[in-house]
Amino acid sequence: MDQKPADLVIILITGPENPKRLPSAFFLASTAAASEMNVVIYFTGPATQLLKKGVAENLYPMEGGNNLKSFMDLALENGVQFVGCLQSLELNGMTKEDLAFDVPLLTPSQALPSLGSAGRVLTW
Repeated sequence: MDQKPADLVIILITGPENPKRLPSAFFLASTAAASEMNVVIYFTGPATQLLKKGVAENLYPMEGGNNLKSFMDLALENGVQFVGCLQSLELNGMTKEDLAFDVPLLTPSQALPSLGSAGRVLTW
């Protein structure tokens, strides 16, 4: 993760089971990053599935709207850093080869010191 402490960390727990809830997390992260904040989204639990090839591309929060990958891409374009939970990857039956995004994978104990030092931490 970045050496500089994050201004905002979003611990993303919501996964494909609740697609309508997801865009807001990425909009908030994008807005904060565009405002020069150092933003990290930590994908854990079911949210780890969003990093898998084909999942975000085929998940539509609103019928006829953009897919979730477009919201994720917007966050990345604005400088949001994605980090995946290694243990959740394994829990979801995934390997690094399954990922559509090149993200660092950290166990909770590896991630917690950096995540905990953030100015603000939100759970989504």
